[in-house]
Amino acid sequence: MRLLVGIDRSERAKAVLGAATARATDTGDELTVAVVETADGPSIDQLEREVQEHLSARSIDADVRSFTGHAGSQLVEFAEREGFDRLVIDGGQRSPLGKIQLEDVAEFVLLNATMTVTLVR
Repeated sequence: MRLLVGIDRSERAKAVLGAATARATDTGDELTVAVVETADGPSIDQLEREVQEHLSARSIDADVRSFTGHAGSQLVEFAEREGFDRLVIDGGQRSPLGKIQLEDVAEFVLLNATMTVTLVR
């Protein structure tokens, strides 16, 4: 299976990357990491280096790509163009009442992706 993992600079992105790399290790899935730019946090180059270090520490050979612009549309367009089977992204948070609160990127991906989307929380 070909997995595309979309991450940004958020703390929750580390959980997304960890879950995806664990699955790829267990199942032999082909993994590509899409680093998307956000307004705050370290530079996109720094985030790419951190992702490469994470992958190297786990002996995972994966392609790392960077995207600027609207993260949701960049992820969906790339996933469709390259024929990925699954798109893995941050699943948002829970409200005090236990309901899922999606951010704009996750909502866009869920509404527009033609492949399976996995939300990691």
